[in-house]
Amino acid sequence: MDMKKKATEADLKQFSDGSAYLNRELSLLEFNRRVLAQAEDPTVPLLERLRFLCIVASNLDEFFEVRVASLLATYQIDRNDSELPETLAADLERASVECRHLIARQYALFNHEILPQLSDQGIHLLHRSERNPAQRAWVKQYFDREVRPLLTPIGLDPAHPFPRVINKSLNFIVELSGKDAFGRGSGIAIMKAPRVLPRVIRLPDDLSDKPGSSYCLLSSVIQSHMADLFTGREVVSYSQFRVTRNSDLWVDEEEVKNLRQALQSELHGRQYGFAVRLEVGRSCPAHLADFLLNQFDIDRSRLFTVDGPVNLGRLLEIVNLHDQPDLKFPSYVSGYPGKLSGADMFAALRKQDALLHHPFESFQPVINFIQCAAADPNVVAIKQTIYRAGSNSELVEALITAAERGKEVTVIVELMARFDEEANINWAEKLEKAGAQVVYGVVGLKTHAKMALVLRREPSGLRRYAHLGTGNYNPTTARFYTDFGLLTSDEDLTSDVNEVFIHLTSMTRPKQLASIWLAPFSLHKEIVRAIRNETELAKQGKPGRIIAKMNSLTDESVIKALYDASCAGVKIDLIIRGACALRPGVEGLSENIKVRSIVGRFLEHTRIYYFRNDLKHDTYLSSADWMNRNLFRRVEVAFPIRAPLLKRRIMREGLLPYLKDNVNAWELGSDGRYRRRRPRGKQVGFSAQQALMDMLGAESAPNKEIDNGTDPLAPR
Repeated sequence: MDMKKKATEADLKQFSDGSAYLNRELSLLEFNRRVLAQAEDPTVPLLERLRFLCIVASNLDEFFEVRVASLLATYQIDRNDSELPETLAADLERASVECRHLIARQYALFNHEILPQLSDQGIHLLHRSERNPAQRAWVKQYFDREVRPLLTPIGLDPAHPFPRVINKSLNFIVELSGKDAFGRGSGIAIMKAPRVLPRVIRLPDDLSDKPGSSYCLLSSVIQSHMADLFTGREVVSYSQFRVTRNSDLWVDEEEVKNLRQALQSELHGRQYGFAVRLEVGRSCPAHLADFLLNQFDIDRSRLFTVDGPVNLGRLLEIVNLHDQPDLKFPSYVSGYPGKLSGADMFAALRKQDALLHHPFESFQPVINFIQCAAADPNVVAIKQTIYRAGSNSELVEALITAAERGKEVTVIVELMARFDEEANINWAEKLEKAGAQVVYGVVGLKTHAKMALVLRREPSGLRRYAHLGTGNYNPTTARFYTDFGLLTSDEDLTSDVNEVFIHLTSMTRPKQLASIWLAPFSLHKEIVRAIRNETELAKQGKPGRIIAKMNSLTDESVIKALYDASCAGVKIDLIIRGACALRPGVEGLSENIKVRSIVGRFLEHTRIYYFRNDLKHDTYLSSADWMNRNLFRRVEVAFPIRAPLLKRRIMREGLLPYLKDNVNAWELGSDGRYRRRRPRGKQVGFSAQQALMDMLGAESAPNKEIDNGTDPLAPR
């Protein structure tokens, strides 16, 4: 064992340049390659392929406005010169190269496969050259009536400087010749596309000479009539363009007196953060692109020329407009747990805990839990965290109802939930008006834990009931994100939940918790301790086993502990949806570690930690990924599953099917690239998500189980 330890240290020394850890940015882009592969897969229904294409576009937007922007912002804070540090410049250049490959594949797929196949199915997205005379006449009328009155071309001169351009908005740059009305030769105009108009416009069916539905893009309408906007001038060239900006909100939480008011004032400014990416159309002349780069102070490496609309994500409107079942995934109705179908949910929970697996099982029991608490005269108090609830939420409405009925309602609202700040501010205001106590989390930390606590007066005294989950209290995303939730009346667990709420509202250091691992206090320490425990067991000659599933794994201290465990002989399977900095399969370092990613119909969002622990089978669910931000800069919880039956369910539903998947699984190589698993030889294709739909859906037989091989929790 000592030799192995020395080998590990030698290997880590060998990787002192950081290559023991995969680059986070490149790993994120690898995830988008896997999403794009769904769009490229001909077995996926056509409109779903278009949806995946739109998701890639949206993901790349977020990559630049969050990840790239944060790297540049850190540099801007610390910089003493005008040049980017060599390492940062090299990382950004590598990321840009990878993005170019992705974008080229995106638009090639869109132009050469998706569009023609959509047309074959009666869904026509028409360029101006493809519109017949009647359609061209209608588009001209639409332009004159609906579009032109809202356009404001700005000819650039000293009195008309370059206008402020909103983040991710559609704009046009136009090069003109000749003199303007005042005899001046200003040559460039900038024009914003009206934000109030739809980006996808349906043409009247009776004008079409093709069966089905015909559409055109707003950008195409404007470009078709560009000359009409500059009477007496010649339009030499033009291009659509789009700027992506830093979207992080920053307020000094230590200094502001009212975080909500401070954020409200910052939300508008988000639209004008510093620019990080410029997209232009294929026909954009180089000198116009250079002009825009100079105006926005963007490095040339972050200029992207696209062969089509600058925002493919807008085409999601076409997916949503068409209800053609044969072009979409088959409809799925989630199952509803029979044990919770009775009138008295609290009576059911006094008998046993209930484990919910979304979206395969309905999210409605979680909503019912809060609604029952709001209506129950014996319930005296409700406490809940809110991270991303969405703009419409029956659950938050139930909290408002409970407060209006005089119950003690305390809600921890995370105002800094990126891109959900406005919705959360609105809910906070409504909750306060109803009489709820609203707390905005902990200064400097995001409250990411998913917890709800109900206190009910019963003959034996006050009794606590709780819900803990891996995902947000958002009924919409619960239909598309895979998550586990636990409804429980367990005394130790609910007592811990209560202590966490007291900690969050009072800012006092939490008491020693009996069962919950809490970030930023104990979660990291307990994860590393559990990994090291498996390491020690393996050194003693006992089987060591770790299985973990999460969105991202980037914390180097956790990865180092996993490397040590691997060298001791611990068998480790990691199911990581997105970014993974751990390099698997390196001899003497990580040969006992396998990493895979599942990308399918639903977004994998479950966080599960399993440690064999000498047949104790420690199983935890959590809101936290193994990332530095989750472990040290957020309030997160990991909670144990104790009931053997529920442990088996998590293994059979949350882990083993994903290790067996050979349809939607990608395996990570030591080179940082993912390779798709496919059935080999006589192997039958197995999709974890499909198997869970078959098992847990409303139409499935009760108590149906899937055969996933040997159950590690079965008696030995």
